[in-house]
Amino acid sequence: MPDQGRASCFGYVQTYDTKPKRRLYEVLKSQGMQANQQVTFLTDGGEDIRDLPCYLNPQAEHLLDWFHITMRITVMTTMAKSLLPPPPGPDLELTAEEATKLISEVRADLKRLKWFLWHGNVFRALNTVEGITIDLETLHPNDEPSDSQAKLLKAVREFDSYLRTNAARIPNYGERRRAGEAISTAFTESAVNQVISKRIVKKQQMRWSPTGAQLFLQVRTAVLNNDLASCCHRWYPGFTHTTTTDALDDQLVAAA
Repeated sequence: MPDQGRASCFGYVQTYDTKPKRRLYEVLKSQGMQANQQVTFLTDGGEDIRDLPCYLNPQAEHLLDWFHITMRITVMTTMAKSLLPPPPGPDLELTAEEATKLISEVRADLKRLKWFLWHGNVFRALNTVEGITIDLETLHPNDEPSDSQAKLLKAVREFDSYLRTNAARIPNYGERRRAGEAISTAFTESAVNQVISKRIVKKQQMRWSPTGAQLFLQVRTAVLNNDLASCCHRWYPGFTHTTTTDALDDQLVAAA
């Protein structure tokens, strides 16, 4: 609760929940959000959540999460490490030295790309992405690209679209960090694991219907928020809390 300074979790199945906006609004309201309060949302920039902050609060500020930007750049950097010059052939327009130089430039540009985005320079970042795309296309002008090049080229083009779509939501992360302001939702990844990994992780080999997953998420978040007992009292006035919270969690999930 707000007076206790305790954070709350919420969760829903996107393809099942009919009122996810209302669910999130009630969570924020329970945390003390006021109608005219400045609220900052950090998201991954996905289409399903992009317009949500404006609906919830007209004073909301929506920023792209630095964690998800760096995660994408890290993946592309790893892909770039496996790039090799194309094998020599009669139709090849580049020499081995020129191809090697292009690959080195791609790897260096990926480092510069991260630096530009850290400082909120979206214009230079987009120019850098365009340069990487051109270099990758130049490596195989008349031939089919290698698997590693094709995968990297696809990732770079998707990242270009990702940046253009979320350009207005990219701040100067360096300035925010120095001011002590949040720039990443990496800390919430542990909360996600805490909510779902106990039951829904792949290694459990369990299959969930949308209805079952939705009911599970509501029970699990109530457990983490220490609200399960009060919910049961509200639903069943004669309820007596005679079991542990984890055991009650198991019983309700099994019933669901």
